[in-house]
Amino acid sequence: MHFIDPETCIDCGACMEECPVDAIYYDEDLPAELAIFRDMNARYFDRHPLTAGEPVSPADHPAVEPGALRVAVVGAGPAACYAVAALTRTPGVEVDVYERLPTPFGLVRAGVAPDHQHTKSVVDIFNRMFGDSRVGCHFNVQIGRDLTHDDLMAHHHAVIYAVGASRSRELGIPGERLPGNSPAADFVGWYNGHPDHARHEFDLSAERVVIVGNGNVALDAARVLLMDAAELAGTDIAQHALDALSNSSIREVVILGRRSARYGAYSVGEFAALEHLPGIDVVVDTNDLADLPDDDVETTLKLEIARRYAQREANPGNKRIVFRFDTTPVEITGTDRAEGIRVGLAGGMTEVLDTPLILRSIGYRGIPSPGLPFDEDRGVIPNDRGRVVDPDGAPVEGVYVTGWIKRGPRGVIGTNRTCAEETVESLWQDFDGGRLSGQVGNREALRQTLADRGADPVGWKGWRAIDAEERRRGSATKRPRIKFVDIAEMLAAARG
Repeated sequence: MHFIDPETCIDCGACMEECPVDAIYYDEDLPAELAIFRDMNARYFDRHPLTAGEPVSPADHPAVEPGALRVAVVGAGPAACYAVAALTRTPGVEVDVYERLPTPFGLVRAGVAPDHQHTKSVVDIFNRMFGDSRVGCHFNVQIGRDLTHDDLMAHHHAVIYAVGASRSRELGIPGERLPGNSPAADFVGWYNGHPDHARHEFDLSAERVVIVGNGNVALDAARVLLMDAAELAGTDIAQHALDALSNSSIREVVILGRRSARYGAYSVGEFAALEHLPGIDVVVDTNDLADLPDDDVETTLKLEIARRYAQREANPGNKRIVFRFDTTPVEITGTDRAEGIRVGLAGGMTEVLDTPLILRSIGYRGIPSPGLPFDEDRGVIPNDRGRVVDPDGAPVEGVYVTGWIKRGPRGVIGTNRTCAEETVESLWQDFDGGRLSGQVGNREALRQTLADRGADPVGWKGWRAIDAEERRRGSATKRPRIKFVDIAEMLAAARG
C-alpha cells in the first residue's frame, strides 16, 4: 500500500506511469469502490506528516567483468524476480533462474485471485529482464531432483533461494484429518490451475462453507465461492474450477477469527471491496467494534468499515459473507468425512457450524531445502539480512535467501522488492570483500550438467510459447487466458 499525500501531490502523473498494475488514480477519477482510499490517504498524513529523508534504495553497484559474478536464483515468483532485477542492474552479472514448474511468476500466477487481473499485470515489469541474454531461464528444473545444491555452487559464485513458504499451518484439533477439511492454499491453487492442485475436489453441494482465519487469502476464497459464474467467466480462473463453481449450491461463507475485529488480518482495501460485490451481503457478527485512542489509521478504518457492515440490513435473497470474531475452532465433527466444525465462544459455550467444507487459512511455513540449515520453529531458512547462517550463526559462504523463506509469510507482492534489495546488498558486500571469487563452471558447463542429469529445461522462449497458447485459447471465449493445468501439456506447448 502506497500512501499519497493529497495536500502535497502536484498531480504530475509520474507515479501513474511507473505503477506496474495501474492502481493509481487522480482523486476525481476514483471508482466508487475505491473512494475510501481518498479519505484513507488524507488521514494517514494527518498522523504521519511528510518530512525530508534519505533515499531508501541502495545505489547500484559498479559494473563487473563478464563472468566475475554468476548467481543462481532458485524460484521464479515475485521475490526471485525482484532479486534478478536488482542483480541485473549491474552490467556484467550473469543470473540463472531455476523453477520446478514450466511456468514462472509463482503466486502471481497461482495465488492472486482471478478477479484481481490488474494485480497480475505486475509481471509485465519482469518480461524485459527475463529476455536479457545475461539471464538464463531453467524452468521445469527442480533443485533436489534434477540438480543438487552442490551442483549450483559448482556453477555459480552465489545462490539465492526464493522458494517461498508452501506448507499450510495446521489447526491442531481433533478431526483435522477428516476429508473435507483442507488448506485454503489447496483451494486457491485449484481455482488458479496450479498443476499440484488441479485434481483436487471440493464439496460445493451444501449452502455453507467455513473458513478458519481472516486474512486476504480467506477473503479471496470467500469471493470466489460466492461470485456469480458469469463474472468469473471473464477471468483466468481454471476451467475445471469455473465448471464446478457454476453448479455450486453455496449461499454462505462464514469467516472465523480467534481474536476481536480490531485484529482482523485482512487489509483495509480488501475488506472494503467486499461492500461492492453484487448480490452478496457482508455480515459482521459482533458488537465489539469501538475505537481505542491509540489505534493506527488502518485499524480505525477497519473498525469503521466493520461498523458500517454491522448496521446494514441484510437482503434475504442475497448470498452472505459472515465474519465471526472471538471464535476458536475446537473440533472438526464427522465420522468418515467432515460434517461441521465445533467452535468455542465467550463464556465457555460451544457451537457446531454444519458444513461439509472447511478451509483453514491460518498462515504458511517454509519447508527445508536439502543441504541448507532450517529453523523448524519459524519455518524459515535462518539468515542475517539475507545471508544464510549455520546453527552457530556463522554465514554459509555464497548462500542467500529472499521472500517468505527469508522473513516468514508476511507482506504483499511489493514487499518482496525491499526484501530482495536487502539480500542483494548483502551479496554485493560479500563480493566486494572477496568472498565470492572462486572458480565456477560457465553456462555451457551448466547445460552439459543438466543434460547429464536428464533434465528437460524450459527456457524463456518456451514459456512465451505457453503464454501465447494460453492467451489464444482464452481469446476464443473472451477470457484473458485458459491455463494449462497439466505439465505434459505445458511442455508440449513449449516445444511446439
